[in-house]
Parts: sequence; C-alpha cells; structure tokens
Amino acid sequence: MSETDKALAAVSSPTTSRSVTETVNGSHRFVIQGYSLAKGMGIGKHIASENFTVGGYQWAIYFYPDGKNPEDNSTYVSVFIALASEGTDVRALFELTLLDQSGKGKHKVHSHFDRSLESGPYTLKYRGSMWGYKRFFRRQLLETSDYLKDDCLKINCTVGVVVSAIDCSRLHSIQVPDSDIGAQFGMLLENMEGSDVIFNVAGEKFNAHKLVLAARSPVFRSDFFDGSEGAQEILITDMEPKVFKAMLYFIYRDALMEDELVVSSSSSVSSVSDTLTAKLLAAADKYDLGRLRRMCESHICKDISVNSAAETLALADRCHATELKITCLRFAAENLAAVMRSDGFEYLKENCPALQSELLKTVAGCEEDCSSGGGKSRSVWAQLSDGGDTSGRRLRQRT
Repeated sequence: MSETDKALAAVSSPTTSRSVTETVNGSHRFVIQGYSLAKGMGIGKHIASENFTVGGYQWAIYFYPDGKNPEDNSTYVSVFIALASEGTDVRALFELTLLDQSGKGKHKVHSHFDRSLESGPYTLKYRGSMWGYKRFFRRQLLETSDYLKDDCLKINCTVGVVVSAIDCSRLHSIQVPDSDIGAQFGMLLENMEGSDVIFNVAGEKFNAHKLVLAARSPVFRSDFFDGSEGAQEILITDMEPKVFKAMLYFIYRDALMEDELVVSSSSSVSSVSDTLTAKLLAAADKYDLGRLRRMCESHICKDISVNSAAETLALADRCHATELKITCLRFAAENLAAVMRSDGFEYLKENCPALQSELLKTVAGCEEDCSSGGGKSRSVWAQLSDGGDTSGRRLRQRT
C-alpha cells in the first residue's frame, strides 16, 4: 500500500444526519348518493365514509345533512374529518373540497396546505377527535348549486400526518433503478423471439415460450413437462382471444391490462360473469395463477352491489376465489332484504343451494355481532322487517 493509500485509509468517511419533519399525505373521495333522502335524519347525526388509512392511522369523513350544531337549526350542513383509530396527539394538516360537478372547476376548498399556520398543524388528542366545519355550507344555497347533481354530492378529503425522522444517510449514494423484469419479459412476448409454442384461440394465434409459462403456472408446467403435451400448436376451445391475451400479458408482465379492464367494467354488460375481469378470474382458476386470481378478486370486489352480490357470490364459489366469496357473503348478509329481491338471488336459489346454506350461516354470525354490540350494521332481521334497500346501489361494506 502506497503512502497516499495509507493516508486515505486513515481518514474516516464523513457522515451527516438531519432531522426531517414532513407530512405523509393521502386522499379519499366520499360520494354521498341520495342527499335528499339523508335530510331530516336529525341534527348531530352523520353519514360516515369508509375508514381510510393515512400515515398509519385510520380516518373517516362525517357528513351531517342537518348540521352538527343545534343552534343553527339545520341551516347549514356540517363536514368533519375524524380520527377513527387509536392515537394520541396526532398532528395533521387537512383539506376538504366540495366538488363542483358542472365542469367549471369552481370547487369549494378549505385547506391547511400551502399556507402558513400560526399555531402549526392541528392536533387530534384521541380516537374520535375531529376537525372540520359546523357551518360548512348553507343548506338552501347548496341545494341550488352546481355542487349537487343528480341528488349526489362529492367530497374530497386530504390528510397530511406530520412525521419526524432522523436521516442518517451518507453524503453520497447510488440510486438503484426499479425492477424492469416485467417490461423485459413483456418485450419477449411482443417480439415473439425464441417462441416455441403457438396457441390457437378461436382462430387467433398467440406465440409464447414454454419455459415462461411453466415457471408461472403449475398447470402449464404439468402439460409441457409431465404430460404428453408436446405439440407446437395447441387449440384452446374454452376461452375468448381477448381473455387469453390478458392472461398472457399477466404471465409475462405480472400486471393487469388496466385499460382493457376499465373499458370492460364500464361497458353495459348484462351480468358480472360477462365482464373481462370475471372471465380472467376463471382463466386464473383454470391455470392455477394465484396472484392473478387475487388481483381479479380485488377488481370485482369494488363493484359489489345489491343487484350483483348474489351473482358475484356464485362466480367466486365457482372460481375458488376465497376472499371474494367471503366479502360477498358478508355483504349479502348485511343487506339481506335487498339482495333477496334481486334477480341474482333467484339464480342462487335455483342453481346454488349450498351457497344459500353458507349465506344463512353468515347471517347468523352477523346477528351475533349485532347482539354483542360489536357490529356497525343494523340487525339483518330488522332489514327484513322494514323492506331493506332495493335501489340496487352499492351499500356500505363492513370493515
């Protein structure tokens, strides 16, 4: 070792540290459908959004159609953001936005962000603490404004939880790029380079690679290496080309064709089973693609409604989609009266009697939750007695 090297080795590398205080931000949109029906529920009574997580805490939006303050005599609607999980002295910034639905962009915004706060961020002392406005908007003006459209209000909420940390990074660092293996395998599929098998799906042909398919799917692995499937061209008779294409896209890229799924879910298909996502779920079940199955379950779960719950339950059972099935059972049990009046429930009675038995067991479980005081929903039998909600809209799922 030279004298210069020894000198460099004797000098330790400099280090730095700094305290960083910043906000962890997250947003939630709360859609209030049927505003006119919510009026008259009583001063101080609210409609709550689903809980959402920001900065490690649960939050919820409370909307008071008749106001929160008795002294205002229902002149104003009130909106608050509440800390919905355990916490002590949680410091945060908030923003509430009532969306202008005319397209003019004249939203009503109350925000802590992008302005100086004399006393700093707002502090919520404990679970149930709230920040918001008792006089958020004069009700008479609201009902003739562009904020209310088709009896619907939309409220955006942004929460910024204040966090502090010590950054002890060294002066120099090298950024490691995100993995692009999915993009690289995707190019392999698009270029068809080195492909050694062709799938014929309703006359449309897809080139692929046996090793890639076998690595991703136990079914393909068995077909190619344990079975007798040695043909260069394989005929697929039980799947549409667009479904097989979406499945190949996932196998190579480990991602969904989001644009295709959005178009499918928004189109006027007659039933859940006819959507691309539902057909892709069936393909995932056939080829034992566990991650694809779960991703499809997650997409379908977002669209569960009174009219679709029974059919979605049957689909989940047929495709061994355990998480989706559990969600459907809970949703159907908690909105039983309305679900029983849907066309899908008639299909369930005629074709899936075993699922009816599972639904009754879930109903019994919900009743136990309600009787013990642990459930948020009304008694299932109370729903039946008053006729339930048959509008077909999505009702709140329990968490």
